[in-house]
Amino acid sequence: MDIIKYDVYRGPNLGVYITVNDSIGLVPMGFAKTKADKLAKYLDIEIHHTAIANTRLIGALSVMNNKGVLLPNTAYQNEYDYLKAETDLEVGVLDTKFNALGNVICANDKGAVVSPWLSKQDCQTISDVLGVEVIQKKIAGFNQTGVVLVANATGAAIHPEADEEDMKTIANVLGTNIEQSSINNGIPYVSSGILVNNHCVVVGSLTSGPEIMMLTRAFLN
Repeated sequence: MDIIKYDVYRGPNLGVYITVNDSIGLVPMGFAKTKADKLAKYLDIEIHHTAIANTRLIGALSVMNNKGVLLPNTAYQNEYDYLKAETDLEVGVLDTKFNALGNVICANDKGAVVSPWLSKQDCQTISDVLGVEVIQKKIAGFNQTGVVLVANATGAAIHPEADEEDMKTIANVLGTNIEQSSINNGIPYVSSGILVNNHCVVVGSLTSGPEIMMLTRAFLN
């Protein structure tokens, strides 16, 4: 598994615009074919062009693992229908005012760590659609759990100021190794600048050497 640098819309915040699992990647409508082809090759995925809530912010607004994908209640019916028809995933809608789902949920195929802002009903929906155990937890004082944590099946990167006890709990729920790291030369909101599945890690172009080392420890060991 490699760690590869990549840009989206001339910036390093690829996690805001794209979400991936082990077989597919969701990218915005009009996303350049050359860029999409590279991403497909790096991550060994098939690319699907879509919008979420009629925006390009697919990574910020949705959550996906290998079993399902969750959309916000602001998603359009045609977006829901497209994913239902074109993928083998369970497609669910989370009826919450916190509609930037990628900012409040981090999930892999074993578990999900979600914001304390979400209701118990929300947690049940997440569990049903993604097929995972769910816990609610702040990370480093942030309720936006999905912003400060990113994971695949074996590794996770978390906010540099995350508490050690919290890290143990999260590693246990996700079934992964876990390491503190920033992204894009000091940004603590790790999910904003990384795409990771079980084939490859793709990071924003500003990610530094020391950050690459921390991500190597998280995902490649």
